Amino acid sequence: MGIFSNILKRTASNSEKGWRVGGMEDFMTLIRVYYQAVMAANLGISNITALPDLRVFKQTLHVQTINNKLGLGEKNRCKKMLKEIYGISDDFFKEIDNSIKKNCRNINDVRNYLFLFQGFSQDLMMLVGNLMKWKFRIPSFLRKALRTFTEKTINDILTKDSWKDEGVRKACIAIRKYQHSLGYSPAWMSEYVYNIIILAKKEPKPKDTEDKK
Repeated sequence: MGIFSNILKRTASNSEKGWRVGGMEDFMTLIRVYYQAVMAANLGISNITALPDLRVFKQTLHVQTINNKLGLGEKNRCKKMLKEIYGISDDFFKEIDNSIKKNCRNINDVRNYLFLFQGFSQDLMMLVGNLMKWKFRIPSFLRKALRTFTEKTINDILTKDSWKDEGVRKACIAIRKYQHSLGYSPAWMSEYVYNIIILAKKEPKPKDTEDKK
């Protein structure tokens, strides 16, 4: 499960280094930017320092503010990048928009929502890593097979009640609670997980990194 151990971890130093595009870390950063942009646009947040990923994105790519409202231009630019670079579907963004609209009625809800989503993401990826195991060794060019396995795993997490491992059963229950609160569909979860798996498989292994030094 080490493949997912640092997926959602972020350090201030990394965000200050500028903008890089293409890898798993970049994908996760763009996802955070999209969430923060939607929140800023929906709730009228004007203090960009409260949204660190959005701030770096806006300043690095020189995204113009639309109608004097933070979030609109950044949301559109971020969405375009995620679609063009990673092939993310329109439905994926619609579900994020609906989830935030449902759960973030005011600024005070933002922190709780972000904590909820982070817990959901981390628990989901750790559980998927545990359940799929050997399937991670499937070559990246066999994407269709990997996508099928991912969708089946997500379906099992959300519907299967009989598990040999009690820890897995409890983890599934926790994921279902997160899903109910956030409102994400099995299709959304599959697309999210699948893209992270594909990008994680492309990441250089620690040994490879050491050999290049």
